[in-house]
Amino acid sequence: MSFRFTLAAALAGTCLAGSAATASILVTAEAPGVQNTTAGFAFIGVETFEGRSIGAGQNFTTSFGGSDFSGSYTNVRVDPANQFGSAGGTGNHAVTFTSAGYTLDLSTSLPGGVNYFGFWLSALDGQNQLKFFKGNDMVFNFDASFARNFINSQPNAKDYFCNPNTAFAGKNCGEPYAFLNFYGLNGTTFDRIQFFQDPVSGGYESDNHTVGQWERITGTPVGVPEPASWAMLISGFGLVGATARRRRNIVTA
Repeated sequence: MSFRFTLAAALAGTCLAGSAATASILVTAEAPGVQNTTAGFAFIGVETFEGRSIGAGQNFTTSFGGSDFSGSYTNVRVDPANQFGSAGGTGNHAVTFTSAGYTLDLSTSLPGGVNYFGFWLSALDGQNQLKFFKGNDMVFNFDASFARNFINSQPNAKDYFCNPNTAFAGKNCGEPYAFLNFYGLNGTTFDRIQFFQDPVSGGYESDNHTVGQWERITGTPVGVPEPASWAMLISGFGLVGATARRRRNIVTA
């Protein structure tokens, strides 16, 4: 099954050579309007940016809602809800408008490390970029143009466009809104994520930053080229779900 996963990961981003050559990350998109992950987890935590100070250049740590994970944000801007960001249309969200962007350093007391990240990527454009690191090695590079192209190719593409929240319904209909899941496969873990715009154009808004150790994959793979490959991936997901080791302690977001 690893070949099928690698196929999707290769199409959805770039895994670099060197010590990270075996790293593999699968990217999936949740259904239109879904603003949290529907995946299954042994452990999970979520940063919603509620209660954070509004403004640019902020540094703060988070327990992701009291989970077994810790994160340190550096140089992040926090904005209140608007037509471009904030899950549910209320509260705050993270944003950057620069090529330097901001970083999230991750750690956990759990054996196995962090092998999942997900976020609600609102007002998505092709300039939104993510880089995943393990130590000094970049293990995955995600260009959001892949996600935008994937959404545009779907028969229900129009359902992803426009802000889906009541407070901003019908706003910003030129850009899609989607929750994206990033699953580390074949033992892939990461401890730092960089969020940035390249080239610089518009903003990079996101919310509900979710970290964890996944057990069950959900969402539609981003970048799978044909139905046959999609069927193979679904089969692979079932086997992963059946063989994943379930832990007793579960942190509910």
